[in-house]
Amino acid sequence: MLVIPAIDLKDGQCVRLRQGRMEDSTVFSDDPVQTATHWKEQGARRLHLVDLNGAFAGEPVNGGIVKEIAAAHPDLPLQIGGGIRDLATIESYLNAGVQYVIIGTQAVKHPPFVAEACKAFPGHIIVGLDAKDGWVATHGWAEVSDVNVVDLAQQFADDGVDSIIYTDIARDGMMQGVNIEATVRLASSSSIPVIASGGVSRMEDIVELLKVADTETGGGIMGAITGRAIYEGALDLAAAQAYCDRY
Repeated sequence: MLVIPAIDLKDGQCVRLRQGRMEDSTVFSDDPVQTATHWKEQGARRLHLVDLNGAFAGEPVNGGIVKEIAAAHPDLPLQIGGGIRDLATIESYLNAGVQYVIIGTQAVKHPPFVAEACKAFPGHIIVGLDAKDGWVATHGWAEVSDVNVVDLAQQFADDGVDSIIYTDIARDGMMQGVNIEATVRLASSSSIPVIASGGVSRMEDIVELLKVADTETGGGIMGAITGRAIYEGALDLAAAQAYCDRY
């Protein structure tokens, strides 16, 4: 299982939000490229990048920084989400060296776009499903839909999606622990591998996710995204990845 550091970009800086609220952010660095270098040196095998401004704007805002990170670390797989609404944006990121592109809002508002993107760029599309109490949220989590997260995930079963990132909004940035039950429920209902996100804040979360990664889930839990915990030192990235490698 991969332990994936998150680099959330807001106004050109690395920040972490609490429950997705743009007004409740903590700045951790004003040098995103150096931050990427740091996590790579700590053993990261993939980075999770989010263009927070782009998620609200509906188009890339921090795309230039993402491309700088890709250029600086061509051998480090990157996945990017936030403001990705069309094939041209996906193509631009992939051409810049980004490995995976995350479709979030568009997957909810226009599910056929996922199949279209998978066909155009096979092996490079991730679906991001962010949920509050089981209901999918969109537009940078500003809107909660009437779409059930499990029902939506099942719609993409035959599209060729690489994986699904599942984020529990209520726990994101709150250092309260990952929602194991909801993550397992989603993974068990889908043949698509799941990447857990939201609340991954200590080694115990990694241990618990590993216990169910392959034994209780269908597609399996292939990774866990962590942000505030590694920035504040509550979780040691190198130790967590090493533990996963031994498991």
